[in-house]
Amino acid sequence: MRPDILNPLFTEVEAMKGVGPQVAKTLKRLDLTRSVDVLYHLPTGAIERVRTPHASAELLGQNVILDLKPFEAREIRSGRGPTRIYASDGDGNTISLIYFNNPGWAKRSLPIGQLKTVSGKLEAYGDEWQIIHPEVSEPGKGAAPALREPVYPLTEGLTNRRMGELAREALERAPEFPEWIEPGLAQREHWGAWRASLALAHREPGADEARRRLAYDEIFANQLALMLLRQSQRRHRTPPLAGTGELMRRLKLPYQLTEAQRRVIREIRGDLIQAVPMLRLLQGDVGSGKTLVAVAAMLTAVESKAQAALLAPTEILARQHHATLLGMLDSLGVRVAILTGREKGKARDSVLMGLADGSIDILVGTHAIFQEKVAYKNLGLAVIDEQHRFGVSQRLLLASKAEHPPHLLVMTATPIPRTLTLTQYGEMDVSRIDEMPPGRTPIETRVISEEKLPDVVEGLGRHLAAGGQAYWVCPLVEESEKSDAAAAEDRARVLRVRFGEDKVGLVHGRMKGPDKDAVMARFASGELGVLVATTVIEVGVDVPNATLMIVEGADRFGLAQLHQLRGRVGRGTGKSTCLLIRGQNLTEVGRARLSLMRETNDGFRIAEEDLRLRGPGEILGTRQSGEEAFRVATPDLVAELAPVAQSDAMLLLDRDGGLKGERGQAARVCLYLFERDQAVDLIRSG
Repeated sequence: MRPDILNPLFTEVEAMKGVGPQVAKTLKRLDLTRSVDVLYHLPTGAIERVRTPHASAELLGQNVILDLKPFEAREIRSGRGPTRIYASDGDGNTISLIYFNNPGWAKRSLPIGQLKTVSGKLEAYGDEWQIIHPEVSEPGKGAAPALREPVYPLTEGLTNRRMGELAREALERAPEFPEWIEPGLAQREHWGAWRASLALAHREPGADEARRRLAYDEIFANQLALMLLRQSQRRHRTPPLAGTGELMRRLKLPYQLTEAQRRVIREIRGDLIQAVPMLRLLQGDVGSGKTLVAVAAMLTAVESKAQAALLAPTEILARQHHATLLGMLDSLGVRVAILTGREKGKARDSVLMGLADGSIDILVGTHAIFQEKVAYKNLGLAVIDEQHRFGVSQRLLLASKAEHPPHLLVMTATPIPRTLTLTQYGEMDVSRIDEMPPGRTPIETRVISEEKLPDVVEGLGRHLAAGGQAYWVCPLVEESEKSDAAAAEDRARVLRVRFGEDKVGLVHGRMKGPDKDAVMARFASGELGVLVATTVIEVGVDVPNATLMIVEGADRFGLAQLHQLRGRVGRGTGKSTCLLIRGQNLTEVGRARLSLMRETNDGFRIAEEDLRLRGPGEILGTRQSGEEAFRVATPDLVAELAPVAQSDAMLLLDRDGGLKGERGQAARVCLYLFERDQAVDLIRSG
């Protein structure tokens, strides 16, 4: 249960002064729903103002505070032009106060003949001095405009002054907390207390030490939570899975395992023979052979008279895994079943019964295998594919499906930078497949301007005429324009006119599972030549004959996502090409991103660069499901402070009495502050 000291910070924003339903709705657009959210909504810069008795040419371009007396109002009759209020300062200079929209408000705020305090940027327009959309207040009443005012990220309907008022109120609500940082570390880094650091960060946007301390707090909470999770999992006991290796020996493979695959299989088997549940993250680039490593682990479980579950992020991928496993394992007598949201009635009941009585050895599925009605006779191993789609909470939910926590292997084809491995998977041991199977030809990557789109379509025609197949991925679209699905539909329409209705398929996220699968099956069988898609094909789709990938609007995608999309080709023996079509207004970051894609096929190098360019919250193309991105910690600070925070958390658990000691009680507050409550609950229940 959250400590009472935190309650003022977790009240809804409606409890703050002057925040009604409408203001709350505006704040929600910035994800500010509670006082604590406002508290961590830090300014990004500051406005400097000059208080002056009269305007002058020397002040042009600066933010000024002036006492002015309006003497004339002019409104454009059509209602389309600005409203001008002419006012004079103490020296008789005329300043034009200009408002676009809402002329009634302008005239009410600046009544003729009444002295008002006005602040804004003084500019010259021809022979006229003007201030556009100035802020207005009563001289000598209420808070005067500040000479230095922090500038906050805003949204329509929210002024900077109002945001500042809310931030100050949130700070007033914030209590003084006992210190959770190890005293020697705080002293070395010259860090102030938590509340004082927040106050300083709001007052002085450039206060680096205050921001470093606030960033450290959330990284520390993250590291401590992962460490507590690992500690809790390690306290459990689970039956070892020794296996004999016989099933793997009988498996007929058309190729030799790479040395990297053999090494990782040895690491996994070393974990499985322990009575402590395995917690291992398996990283391997697209096409490096992770699925086969997972098969080896699952066969070890089956030989040990236990069941295995393979969890996939999408139905398409689950069905693909199911087909692959059936083809590989049926001759060995290993019974494989599938469970997704599509299985209904008798088919579903049959699977549930097979799991409960132990007649099913391996279950493949989507989130459906989490559901309460799904009960296993003896779940010994859980494998989660494409780990970045699942958060810590989902990992725990799967672990709760067995009398003893199962061994857990999580896999990702999205290479994760070492820094993020520490901050997002700190409770796990990590294995890397850093070698590609022999015979895989590197994919040639080219960057092409969208002006040459007709040439790309012509090239696609030649590719299809030669018997090839291709993906055409449509761009991520801004919400204000239209949906990604609509962009894909438009592109499919154009290509069908050119190549024929029966040659072009379309899949996007809004389609129903069975409809998507039907199109994918037609593409996999070779019936369709082109598959137009949104990023639903990002993971797992495997069509060896598809050797051309076209990504439209490539500069809108992150590096990791582009690398995943490129990995859909190059899966057969033929030479593969990836065409990245860029927009005309290319940013420096976009240029760097596409240049790197052209240079390298190394997913780990790409991931490190993606972290630098994009930031930790979006590194994997999607935020961690169920995980909160850091609010203050930038990629650079995460890289620098995560190892320090890990050492500090270890010190707390090993030397300072864990969560029961004096510093531990403070750290408990820190965990709840950053909503890592689950870690505390684990310790309580463990």
